[in-house]
Amino acid sequence: MPKHAFSPVRGQLERWVLDSPHLKNRLGDPTEREILTHISPEGIEKIQNGGTLPVLIYLAPFTSSGHARAGWKAFAETLPQRHERLVTSGEMSPAILVMPDTFTSLGGNQFVDSPILGDWSTWLSEALRPAIVSRYATNGNFGLVGKSSGGYGALMNAMLQPTVWDAVACHSGDVGFETMFLPTFAETLTHVHRYGGVAQYVEHIRNAPSLSGPDFHSLMICAMAASYDPRDPTQENPLGIVLPLNEQTAVLDDKAWAQWMDFDPLTLVESKYEALRELKCLFIDCGARDQYHIQYGSRQIVERFTALNVPHTWEEFDGTHSGIDFRLDYSFARLSKDLS
Repeated sequence: MPKHAFSPVRGQLERWVLDSPHLKNRLGDPTEREILTHISPEGIEKIQNGGTLPVLIYLAPFTSSGHARAGWKAFAETLPQRHERLVTSGEMSPAILVMPDTFTSLGGNQFVDSPILGDWSTWLSEALRPAIVSRYATNGNFGLVGKSSGGYGALMNAMLQPTVWDAVACHSGDVGFETMFLPTFAETLTHVHRYGGVAQYVEHIRNAPSLSGPDFHSLMICAMAASYDPRDPTQENPLGIVLPLNEQTAVLDDKAWAQWMDFDPLTLVESKYEALRELKCLFIDCGARDQYHIQYGSRQIVERFTALNVPHTWEEFDGTHSGIDFRLDYSFARLSKDLS
């Protein structure tokens, strides 16, 4: 039986709200978002003595948000508990741990700019980061940490916003779209056709009382389309979500798929690697039995890092895409010390 964390949180856990026009979106999701921040007792003492702390921003995976990581869960450890345990043990340096609500009505977030979901990449750099600086005693060093979609967002934003972020931890982040997504498109198409097509399916989901098992994957693919290839809205498709294939034959639309591939870190690294060279820390890992086959894309991009002389730490561990929170022990420790 896994060990449960009973330790009370003894540091400062604060909730505050950030409203930004950068998050204006076609879904009608709120632009006002709640932010959770945690500082360990050791961090509070350092600030009180005139010191400053680095910032770690946790980017949540699909179907989750920062709030979920601060809430109690059986046989588990919250992020504030993990932060305090690691600092008390000396494994990590104190930091300002930021857990924003980044959930969307399509079930998640890839942390790129999209008129459908909102300009989340710009929000991170031009709204959230300045707000943290104005509220807390930071040392000016900011790291992005995430798993899955959150890991993808961390890695992508290091490339898209090269002067903003100082360190990245990408845990099983989306890399290698051809291996990840292409084999699932026909399955998604079959599912959404039950409702008449992608636009009708998304409308159904937005009004459904509950979701079925297959809905989670189909909705995720729709969210990817909204992130990577948002189309102009029409009367028949007011959100502008279109899959990159013919909806009748499932034949791939090369032009649309090229739009997706432009957002694959494996593609982008060739033109953005210089930004990654400037990071104080680039940590990437993946389970050798990842259900989404992300290990293959991860291995490829790590080969590119090496060829392009991008300093990095790569770890492949015995695990899947699930139950890998323990990997945060390694990234929190590494990033906090490199940013301190």
